[in-house]
Amino acid sequence: AQENILHFVNQDSTTRTIIFTAQAGLEEIPSLVIPGLGTANQTMPNSWIGNCYSVSEGAPNVPGMLAEFRFNGYAGACYFDVSAIVNPNDTEGVKMIFPKNSDTPVSGCQTFPCSNAYNKWDDVATLSTPDSELVVLLGTLSNARRRGLVARMPREFV
Repeated sequence: AQENILHFVNQDSTTRTIIFTAQAGLEEIPSLVIPGLGTANQTMPNSWIGNCYSVSEGAPNVPGMLAEFRFNGYAGACYFDVSAIVNPNDTEGVKMIFPKNSDTPVSGCQTFPCSNAYNKWDDVATLSTPDSELVVLLGTLSNARRRGLVARMPREFV
């Protein structure tokens, strides 16, 4: 079986700590520190269900935009979404999630609010992919970088 891997990409100069929360009874994942403009990979357990959020250096540990996952779910697919339900005011944490080896599907956006995320409890926003590796974008992409990378961003950051 393929490994489940989250590829975190920090789009700005802020150091961030990723806090993972597993569904009850599943393996706990230790926090992960990602330096500004850095990347980090986290291998996830088989069939892991849970979420993570980002805490900026010097900020209080308050859950923000959630990156939600279910690895090896129905038909072996990976299910994911960006959720703004817990803290829609987080504009610095999790931004987007997409499969490493494909440009689609994409959950989340660079600027919230957007229709491509869970905004209310009954939104239908969970996406799936056969890919076991996902890219999670964090932080704010600068305007200068955004202009040049919009079309190429998923490939440039991986």
